[in-house]
Amino acid sequence: MRAKSTSLVLLAVLVAGCAGTSQASGQQPGDTRFVAGDGKMQLFDAASRKAAPAVAGETLDGANASLAAHKGKVVVLNFWASWCGPCRAEAPVLKEVAAQTKGAVQFIGVDFKDRKADAQAFERTEQTGYPHIFDQPGKVALAFQGTVPPAAIPSTLIIDKQGRVAARALGAVKYTDLMSTVTKVRDE
Repeated sequence: MRAKSTSLVLLAVLVAGCAGTSQASGQQPGDTRFVAGDGKMQLFDAASRKAAPAVAGETLDGANASLAAHKGKVVVLNFWASWCGPCRAEAPVLKEVAAQTKGAVQFIGVDFKDRKADAQAFERTEQTGYPHIFDQPGKVALAFQGTVPPAAIPSTLIIDKQGRVAARALGAVKYTDLMSTVTKVRDE
């Protein structure tokens, strides 16, 4: 019973955090408090870009997805969860940009700290058209520590053709911001 109570308290904290109740200031390495963001894309100068860590995992449909499989291509990596309101709100934007850039840009979702059945139901409803790595323990998110606070969802990263983090957004992305940034990175 104690484990169930702890799980419920943790879920309440996670849901409250996704709604944007904590601040990004004062964030320390390893800090797991949720971070609110405004969804604006931040494009990094090519000279200051850092290599993206290896990302691979089993997808919600049982296949495998990885950044390495898309070497030489621009990849949009989106961290989300089915219980996160801003994640739900941005899903149609991601789906539309993914459809419009298909072939030139690969989208990969990373379902973070979620129940698999809930994430699968969300994906059946949204039908995004791209794979989603099931990252219940949050290992993929932690690999990007220093680039993205480990608890900032939704978060979106654009990985350039050289495998470097070219841009990021903390919070739900807007169509025009995402499309223009993806296009800039694709056309480099």
